[in-house]
Amino acid sequence: MLSACAGTAPREVTAVDDARVSAHIAGADSDLERDRRAILAMTGEYEVTFAFEETAVLRPGYARAARQDSAGFETVLVVRQSDRHIVLQHLLVSADGEHVTKHWRQDWTYQAPSRFEFTEQLTWRVVPLADEYSAGNWTQCVYEVNDAPRYCGTGRWNHRHGVSTWTSDRSWRPLPRREYTTRSDYNALNVENRHTITPSGWTHEQDNTKTLREGDGTQYTLVREFGFNDYRRIEGFDFGPAYRYWEATRDYWARVRRQWDRRFADDRGVRLKTGIDGMALIVPLFELAEVAAKGLSVSDTRIAAAFDTWVAPPPPGRDRASEPAIPAEAEPDPVADSDVPPY
Repeated sequence: MLSACAGTAPREVTAVDDARVSAHIAGADSDLERDRRAILAMTGEYEVTFAFEETAVLRPGYARAARQDSAGFETVLVVRQSDRHIVLQHLLVSADGEHVTKHWRQDWTYQAPSRFEFTEQLTWRVVPLADEYSAGNWTQCVYEVNDAPRYCGTGRWNHRHGVSTWTSDRSWRPLPRREYTTRSDYNALNVENRHTITPSGWTHEQDNTKTLREGDGTQYTLVREFGFNDYRRIEGFDFGPAYRYWEATRDYWARVRRQWDRRFADDRGVRLKTGIDGMALIVPLFELAEVAAKGLSVSDTRIAAAFDTWVAPPPPGRDRASEPAIPAEAEPDPVADSDVPPY
């Protein structure tokens, strides 16, 4: 997917620094509004680089994999927003402007009462958040290209020293798409995420631990990995194809999101009946999106049929509804709790 969007930037593309962003965030009249402005500062038009490098080897005999680098042109749009909830959609555009890919989505909820967790292979369960843990915190949930769940994290925005940074707690996520077809020695990442608003745009740092989770609860850690995604604000690149695609398909994708919401409505979660790559559901949903992009009608029945085939409730497991699954006290972030600037 990224290879279709990567390429040499057109010569007229220029990076843009904007110190007014941090001033706008700092000028908010409440902590909540300051947080909201930081989240909304991630919208815009960017040239993005994605870099992942394995670091500390944690299992005897393991050899570090080669560093992975890719790039693309991406615009981030507001799907909807309220005082306590913001939804951002990422759209990738190829360097030649010929291809648009609906990329990942990030949902932000202030003092969320629950979130989903990647608990088993192809399975996400809804777990409650303790009131004292959620207080003052934002929960970010990240979704696949077809709006399937990937992972959530909960943390607090830190605006010290004029720099806005959000750091998550540690949570689980499935194999990244970049390694679906090349790795079978691990099946989950234990992750801490950090988002920072910068003068040139924003960054997404990932502290990943590659882990093999067995069905009996046994876990084997292989290696740590540092991920760094750098969103650099630009001018001069034509993101028009992305906006035209979204205008033509936004109602369709809203109905897809409603199908996912229906599956999560009983506060249990979902299990995919697809392969690890999820393509059995991604392909039909994107084929229907192409129909919608041509201005043709797509019925809710056709969308629901894809879900009925490939999405099911999670298998029976421990009943976690009666107790908070997320601890009431987070592990402290050494940067957020110090006087050291977070970059």
